[in-house]
Amino acid sequence: MTNEPQFEKHLERLREEASEKGVVPGKGVDVAGGPIPRKPGYYGQPVVKPPVWTWEIPLYFFFGGIAGMSAVIASGAVIFHHLDLARIAMWVAAIAGAILSPVLLIMDLGRPRLFLNMLRVFKHRSAMSMGAWILSFFGACAVPGLIALELHAHQTFSGTLDQVLRVAADVFIFASAIFGTLLATYTGVLIGATAIPAWFLHRTLLPIHFGTAGLGSAAGLLELLGHRIAALNFLGFYAAAVETVLLIWLSVDKHGTADRAIHEHGSGWLIRIGEILNGPLALILRFFGLVPLAAISFLIGALVSRFGWIAVGKVSGSDPESVFAAERYHDVSS
Repeated sequence: MTNEPQFEKHLERLREEASEKGVVPGKGVDVAGGPIPRKPGYYGQPVVKPPVWTWEIPLYFFFGGIAGMSAVIASGAVIFHHLDLARIAMWVAAIAGAILSPVLLIMDLGRPRLFLNMLRVFKHRSAMSMGAWILSFFGACAVPGLIALELHAHQTFSGTLDQVLRVAADVFIFASAIFGTLLATYTGVLIGATAIPAWFLHRTLLPIHFGTAGLGSAAGLLELLGHRIAALNFLGFYAAAVETVLLIWLSVDKHGTADRAIHEHGSGWLIRIGEILNGPLALILRFFGLVPLAAISFLIGALVSRFGWIAVGKVSGSDPESVFAAERYHDVSS
């Protein structure tokens, strides 16, 4: 390895120590150009593969959340006989969930047939497979539900056929609400079920966060579309309050190096800025009756936080020390 006498003597002492004690506590010889890594990780490379998602995925998370929770709001509107609110909520659900979301997902995959290939096999343990099926079932319920609701609302048919349309609309809307809840929250499960430290450490928090952000965004959008009713205002207050609590939770550094992408890197500020906009700021604006501003603040915050989580995942996945620290934290906690 080297011809220098001092290095040869040092190596000889290490061999003798290893032979006698079975362990070598001292420092070895770091040869320039040798196989000993000088950087953390595996020979200076990331330990896990960072996500390669681009702008399409955070938009998919955002519109999927709005679509899913709009269907939930529509089901509530049907129960309490708010037909106009149910109609506009289902329009939002169908456009965002059956058109925009699949387009964004296919754009990220690159080719439409890759999305169809994901539907060839149902893998209940794969978050990606479950997501493709949830999105497909949601669209298959939301679009017929919207059509049946519109036909019933315009009284296109009369008598028995109109009653059948009303029942069909109710069934499809309630089914879309079930799949909508899954659509709005599974994305949090998707990124939490990885080895990316900043995602894995918050795997319990993320589905709640994404679902709440989707609910507040759907309520805010419907308010901006003209439906200023007490129920939507209550949902806006509820979502903003939950996001405020989540902001406080995320601001506390509980995991040290394992979570430093959120607390020490600039990408973590995207999450915090988003949480401020859809948490305390939206809450204060609603408290003073500035509902449109609160709705806009929440929508912008939800969108910014989605981009923030993707950016944090890329930074965290490229940081070997965070990966090792997260593994140690997981071993200790388990």
